[in-house]
Amino acid sequence: MRSIQAKTERSWIELNIENLKHNVKILTEAMPSKCELMAVVKAQAYGHGACKISTILNKMGIKAFAVATIEEGIQLRKNRIRGEILILGYTNVKRASDLEKFDLIQTLIDFEYAKALNSQNFAVKVHIKIDTGMHRLGFSCKEALAVKKVFEMKKLKICGIYTHLCCADSLMPDDIAFTRKQIDNFYHLIDDLKDGKINIPKVHIQSSYGLLNYSDLTCNYIRVGIALYGVLSSPNDDTNLKLGLRPVLSLKSRVVSIRQVNKGDSVGYSRDFVAERDSRIAVIPIGYGDGFPRNLSNGNGRVLVNSHIVPIVGRICMDQLSIDITDVQGVFTGDIVTLIDAEEYDDLSASAVAYRSGSISNELLCRMGTRLPVITKRL
Repeated sequence: MRSIQAKTERSWIELNIENLKHNVKILTEAMPSKCELMAVVKAQAYGHGACKISTILNKMGIKAFAVATIEEGIQLRKNRIRGEILILGYTNVKRASDLEKFDLIQTLIDFEYAKALNSQNFAVKVHIKIDTGMHRLGFSCKEALAVKKVFEMKKLKICGIYTHLCCADSLMPDDIAFTRKQIDNFYHLIDDLKDGKINIPKVHIQSSYGLLNYSDLTCNYIRVGIALYGVLSSPNDDTNLKLGLRPVLSLKSRVVSIRQVNKGDSVGYSRDFVAERDSRIAVIPIGYGDGFPRNLSNGNGRVLVNSHIVPIVGRICMDQLSIDITDVQGVFTGDIVTLIDAEEYDDLSASAVAYRSGSISNELLCRMGTRLPVITKRL
């Protein structure tokens, strides 16, 4: 196993576990009683490291997890993660034996899929996905008869039923009305099932923004993803609940070279940056190959070095980028550079960095490459 020193030689992700514990505490306190937090740890727990995060959450008493793929679920089991693991996405029905072997819960994405999975003759735990208006995966909320038939399938153990709210992050009146309609559609279906003497399994509707904006709902689970990691998707997002979430992830690198660049000289590909004065340019060994967005080139992005915010200059390369440190004294080779900050600099929050790149923090964090080691911050 590599030492902390070895992991921080180039570029790395740093996790503040105390912030993670804080987020779990305040999120669970905001949830209705008897509602369980389902930790969404797909895409390497939004870049934080799925096994590391899930192990910590298990020790905190979290026993429900959600992933996107069967391989993500198997990875958690092989790392001794206990509790329920729900696969939110598609799994080929020929993997039914693995679903049973690793005690994974599969989402039923439509009626034909349910029939095909049932025909594999393996006892599989499932949750039924209901499409209430997003029109992605799930049984239509108008297909009560088809849903009832699933409860008759001998090899499928129905453990849950859920939907997904597609604009719960918005407080615009039209979006609120649409979300309320989705919620009504879901509960109308549940009522139809009850009228048909169906024993209703565990129910879940909300994800992070569902909790933050529709905390009045009472369900068995809330699927918490981005909020668990202490950030919102966009820095401009407003929510009804203000919970004081704390970011968990920082992205850091080091100065590996300092160049004296004369006025009129260029830096990087295509000569996009031309020095307007004699300048000091530091080279940082991180790039879009590590998931840092290329469209933060040419001053669109900035970083923290020696307690100063400085601009990225020139084009971000696959493996490195350059910053202008002309106005900052005392920067030396080996100094730490912060690209995403989990502490005091709002300008370098994941949501702010993502916003400047034209995206959301969900995508930015998920893009972090596998060559970035993950370490735990020493307090």
